[in-house]
Amino acid sequence: MPSVPLISIVDDDEALRSSLEDLIRSVGFRVQGFSSAEAFLRSNQVQTTDCLILDVRMPGMTGPGLQRDLRSKNTDLPIIFITAYENPDIRAQVFETGAVAFLYKPFYEEDLLDAINAALE
Repeated sequence: MPSVPLISIVDDDEALRSSLEDLIRSVGFRVQGFSSAEAFLRSNQVQTTDCLILDVRMPGMTGPGLQRDLRSKNTDLPIIFITAYENPDIRAQVFETGAVAFLYKPFYEEDLLDAINAALE
């Protein structure tokens, strides 16, 4: 029996992270939230994460910084970026280095769930 995918969320906004966790759990995925990129890296969830939802701008290591760090360690996991700040340069950069989706806050729940399903395929 295949295991239920683990979706990890890294976002410093606790309210948003909590609502995303509830949404993702409600459709049957396992989910783990982290308040920072550093907390995610220290966790034992890096190797077991099937898809990473990552805020672009956070205190400390940014989302693109975490993406670069994971790629430098040959950790190739699908990443969905979310942001409230439009920045075409960052958007292009994260797609060039392998992001599977880039969503602007606020976004439709269906768009996020579609991105997760595409990332897992």
